[in-house]
Amino acid sequence: MDNVALGWIVFEKTDSAFMVGLAAALRMVPLFLLGVFSGLIADNVERRIFLRIFTIVGGGLMALLGVLLIIGYDQIWIIIAIATITGATFAFVLTLRQAYTFDIVGASLSLNGLSMLQIASQTGGVFGALVSGILISKLGAGPQFVVIGLMYLISFLVLFGASESGQAASRRRESLNSNFKGYIDLIKEYPVLLILMCLASITEIFGFTHMSLIPVFAKEVLSVGPIGLGILTAIRQVGGFFGLFSLTLLGNYNQKGKLMFYIVVFFGIGQIFLAFSSNVFLFAFFLLVVNACAMSVDTLYKTLMQQNVPNEQRGRAMGSWVLSIGTAPIGHLGIGGIATAFGAPMAVLFNGVMLTAAGISTFICLPKIRKLP
Repeated sequence: MDNVALGWIVFEKTDSAFMVGLAAALRMVPLFLLGVFSGLIADNVERRIFLRIFTIVGGGLMALLGVLLIIGYDQIWIIIAIATITGATFAFVLTLRQAYTFDIVGASLSLNGLSMLQIASQTGGVFGALVSGILISKLGAGPQFVVIGLMYLISFLVLFGASESGQAASRRRESLNSNFKGYIDLIKEYPVLLILMCLASITEIFGFTHMSLIPVFAKEVLSVGPIGLGILTAIRQVGGFFGLFSLTLLGNYNQKGKLMFYIVVFFGIGQIFLAFSSNVFLFAFFLLVVNACAMSVDTLYKTLMQQNVPNEQRGRAMGSWVLSIGTAPIGHLGIGGIATAFGAPMAVLFNGVMLTAAGISTFICLPKIRKLP
């Protein structure tokens, strides 16, 4: 719901694809700035408890934005500022959520567990996107953000059902200073983590950033309005569901590295086809395919990062993943600038070509990563 509402209201108020990209970029900046810190925190706290804390804070910020919009404080800087602050809470939620899921299921079922976590998110995304389009169309963006705040509250209450630390939870605690030093040592000792961080960053910049232009496609290319935007976003989430469901069927699959590269290449090719899709049904189909690849490869990154570091440092590994996806502002600003100058289709085409080339070249040049089990 948040993704639909933020993109639509920014584009509606500014009529600028670049501003949509800027808003998405600023939303992601805290992930880059706080990624390492969130990982250090995650390795030294009771993850389930702190997950509740950051969830309720994020919900309060969304509800505040909704109230401000309802009473007329709808300046674009207020919207972007609160969205950016919410991104800071999301940095911690993402790190804690991934690490806690691994705690629950253990190493052997980590791919399945993380896939199921993401399936739940995608399922909520389908219904949320559909409801979001209707709410914006009928009530406006303000009430929409209030509803988002209520959804966070429900999530907060559900988290009280998590009463155990998990079978793989680390019992080791260190000071914050020791943690920072330990993070540098971790990168040096496990260079595979740094390589996976770089791959995740490349995928984020040239892959996931296409999502910020969906409101532009909906309004200018496909002319489907806010309800159509909600439907397209729901279809995108369904695509992610199919991709993740496929991963859950793999069990303890022992060729994850090779599969990761294959999916990155298909991700890029899917964006190329998406760029040439001016028909709404064709666009929806390729959007589904692209997001199936996006969610699958993202889950593989998270799984491989946690499997290739010691158990007591998995929080750091997930902080590294958050740091990697925090480089998205580069991609959002880039794709927004290209879309402003040459149109949204050309921007998505550029991203697709770059991601395809990156996937093929890294597959060839990184045999050790390709062979990761």
